[in-house]
Amino acid sequence: MMQILWTPEMIAFFLISLAILACAVMLLSFQKVIYMALAIGGVFIGCAALYILLGAEFVGISQVLIYAGAITILLMFAIMLTNHEAVEPEARWTVRRVFSALGCLALAAVLWFVIRSVQWPQGDAATDINQGHPNAVAIGLMLFKTYTIPFELVSLLLIVALVGAVILARPPKEGE
Repeated sequence: MMQILWTPEMIAFFLISLAILACAVMLLSFQKVIYMALAIGGVFIGCAALYILLGAEFVGISQVLIYAGAITILLMFAIMLTNHEAVEPEARWTVRRVFSALGCLALAAVLWFVIRSVQWPQGDAATDINQGHPNAVAIGLMLFKTYTIPFELVSLLLIVALVGAVILARPPKEGE
């Protein structure tokens, strides 16, 4: 079994992961929707911190701008403009909740053992995908040279999803 080397980066990884998990648990446990939106903002910022820790600065900053900034603010406006009555859930343990908790613990144990038993490949300078370019330049080169077709297909898929969302959200006409 491989031992964990406790470097400052590893300690930062575990602290950031703990913060993400804490925000996720808060998201699931809050009763007010506005607090849920703030908690998901914390999850987004924690994920951005992980990206930056892993050396993907461009993706981390994009995560902060797009998700932690724009999406969280959009959620806040949507929540404030709509009426949300909080429904008080039952706070007692049922058989279903006990089995759900046991299933989550079993899944966590299986994932822990599988992740610990895999021999993860180690990168070296010969397989560096950035090829000496800064992170943002390497992403741009890969998007517009290597992955041009998938990039365009994803943009087409997003446009179709946007049109579908508009069609589903429009009010029905009289006679429909």
